Amino acid sequence: MTHVAHPYVQRLGVIRDWKSRWFAADPKLYREYVRTDTAVRAFLEKRLRGMSVAGIEIERDEKVYRIAITTARPGLIIGRSGEGATKLKKDVDLLMRTLKLSEKPELKIDVEELRSPESSASVVGQMVVEGLEKRMPFRRVMKQTAEKVMANRDVKGVRIIAAGRLGGAEMARREEIKKGRIPLQTLRADIDFARERAVLPYGVIGVKVWIYRGDIFVDRKGAAEATEGGARKRTER
Repeated sequence: MTHVAHPYVQRLGVIRDWKSRWFAADPKLYREYVRTDTAVRAFLEKRLRGMSVAGIEIERDEKVYRIAITTARPGLIIGRSGEGATKLKKDVDLLMRTLKLSEKPELKIDVEELRSPESSASVVGQMVVEGLEKRMPFRRVMKQTAEKVMANRDVKGVRIIAAGRLGGAEMARREEIKKGRIPLQTLRADIDFARERAVLPYGVIGVKVWIYRGDIFVDRKGAAEATEGGARKRTER
């Protein structure tokens, strides 16, 4: 059997950065940091389901624990006069207290608006899941979603796979639709990937989405020179 690697993992350090970033972290608390990030991420994914969340990034330093939520519908999370964001912060703070952490950094939550929802694999996957959970024909949902994504100028290709008891059939099967290019072997290709689940009365349907948004060319020589210049200035001071 083939072993398919996650497109995000292959591009870490090339064109992607980690979704959890720790600064001045204590190596002895590595297990605690991983446990905290996993619990917070799982809670937010469950709590914000259906709010078109494209990504959740976490940054930690000695004093601040910052969570950045990127969504196409920021108003649903922030709420009227910021009530939703305040309540969400209290719930996350309560969750972190139940974990009994040795460190108690200040919690901050930032909600960022996603300008182009059709270029995010997570949001597109949620669009497919919403259509399936409304009992719409799966082929129509996949086709309309793919056409809507390809209408975006930033997108060069899209691939959508749905697997499970499609249409309530007795035997599970797999359906796929692809438009444009999806160059998975090219590391400079900006490919976004997401997995979503549609919960239906007769079972769960898994949805996978790949979106190709063009190539990213990094000026490594320029970046190295900028880094050396910054280090030289700090030394001179």
